[in-house]
Amino acid sequence: MSLPTDIRAIGAALYFLPVHTRMPLKFGGETVTYVTCARARVTVRDAAGTTAEGWGETPLSVTWVWPSALGYEERHEAMKSFCIKLAEAWASFTASGHPMEVGQDFIEQKLPGLLEAHNKGAAERMPWLAALVCNSLFDIALHDAFGNLHERDVYETYNGEWMNRSLEDFLEPAAEGVSFAGKYPEDFFVAEPPKQMPAWHLVGGVDPLDASELTGSEPDDEHPVLLADWIKTDGLKCLKIKLRGTDAEWDYARLVKIGGIAVAGGVDWLTADFNCTVTEPDYVNTILDNLRDEHPKFFEMLLYVEQPFPYDLKQHAIDTHSVSERKPLYLDESAHDWQHVRLGRELGWTGVALKTCKTQTGALLSACWAKAHGMGLMVQDLTNPMLAQIPHCRLAAHVGTIMGVETNAMQFYPAASAAEAAVHPGLYQRRGGEVDLATLGGSGFGYGAAATVRELPAPAAEHSGL
Repeated sequence: MSLPTDIRAIGAALYFLPVHTRMPLKFGGETVTYVTCARARVTVRDAAGTTAEGWGETPLSVTWVWPSALGYEERHEAMKSFCIKLAEAWASFTASGHPMEVGQDFIEQKLPGLLEAHNKGAAERMPWLAALVCNSLFDIALHDAFGNLHERDVYETYNGEWMNRSLEDFLEPAAEGVSFAGKYPEDFFVAEPPKQMPAWHLVGGVDPLDASELTGSEPDDEHPVLLADWIKTDGLKCLKIKLRGTDAEWDYARLVKIGGIAVAGGVDWLTADFNCTVTEPDYVNTILDNLRDEHPKFFEMLLYVEQPFPYDLKQHAIDTHSVSERKPLYLDESAHDWQHVRLGRELGWTGVALKTCKTQTGALLSACWAKAHGMGLMVQDLTNPMLAQIPHCRLAAHVGTIMGVETNAMQFYPAASAAEAAVHPGLYQRRGGEVDLATLGGSGFGYGAAATVRELPAPAAEHSGL
């Protein structure tokens, strides 16, 4: 079965955009000072021979996708090399259909084999999560190109008019009364996607909270450094707190100190992110119970807890019900796809943090599965600058989250997005504690001139499947 609107990819180009942080960003046991943003341009064609281009971008967040004792640069180069291989694979991929269909076919039919070949002879196997991140920029570009070809906002196409397959062809229910028959992603979108959303600020593990924590190495520019100054300048109402997960005393003290600064600054909400380093629920439970008993206001402000436990849910099948009885518990790194969300639900997780860096296709499927089963949603950042910020925020606006969207590129590399910010200023700054999507519009993801405003380097790879 096919539709005249179906497309296939016929070309792909890849660009690497290096970005240096103004402040160090701590992920787990590592601290990041630079990252490569990978940008893709994918060309598609329909059955009538009409062609269009689309754009996608994702930061190659090495330390987030691939925690390891292996050197940062070795992992970084392995991911860049895999992106180069993906550009060729996408240009020659012959599957056709809606981007949801082509994107999922690529993930199931091509990506595993490409990763297996890439890992042969490697010092350490690149994880599946890293492969998804490398693939995501091409998947995002495919969705954008489909909208551009048909001169539609791509979010208007996630329904039976444009898709050959309904969600029952992608998803399996896990609860009585849940059915995906005849349903499409659009059925799980909010009725009126907001144009403004609350913005979550990331309080990193090495971010100075007050003057006593300054080292003298902080940047001297127009942007804040201390947490209270960020809260005042951006009107922040939501703070995400990075914790160690291996030092309960430090984690608890960090929560309490930030809670005090938050209350003084008029912040409404907090979350705690343990970065997958906790191995026993009691570690989290003790911290939560102490916070509840000793600082009930801070406990009340804690909206949810994010991914305390290791990435691999099958290898680390930890029963988390005791944690989720205290606070909503959200999957992040473990939520590779809807099957992992299903396993997480069985283990006691109550929500999922979506990321476009795991592909637009996969994020939408996970969102639909989770919402059908009564799980909460959040859309989490990968410190997305430049074009990566736009699909990220649009996903949050359409699926409906527990509270706004996490967005922190303006903290760690604000200058990186200067070109795109000239087109969509409200997306690259936080004012009144919100980001503003009102300038987005037109076809695809609504990039407009932001898609082409930046002068790009020579392609790292460019292929035509014709």
